[in-house]
Amino acid sequence: EVQLVESGGGLVQAGTSLTLACVASGFTFSDDDYGIGWFRQGTGKEREGVSCMGSSRTPTYLSESVKGRFTMSRDNRKKMVYLQMNNLKAEDTGTYHCATQNMCSASALFLAWGEGARVTVSS
Repeated sequence: EVQLVESGGGLVQAGTSLTLACVASGFTFSDDDYGIGWFRQGTGKEREGVSCMGSSRTPTYLSESVKGRFTMSRDNRKKMVYLQMNNLKAEDTGTYHCATQNMCSASALFLAWGEGARVTVSS
């Protein structure tokens, strides 16, 4: 029932910015308390957590490489989350997914995943 759809991916040049959006549906009011996370997977690499935002409006950045460059925000009323990516690097290339999870921790349970948005950064 819960569905997530990412948008905003594309091909960009290194040093530029791009914003991803994730819209959620099928949530109840209590479901809004669930955490929303961003993940990415580059070609030939393992999927890694990028950021997560739970009941607190302060996001947690899970990848050291994105700290200071990426900013996550959330609009519970619109059931949307965003990932503002600045100063993009070729290493940021990959497929980005949003997911719902019960908490922002390594032991989180994931309830739903979006299909993903492709981000390609050209050097």
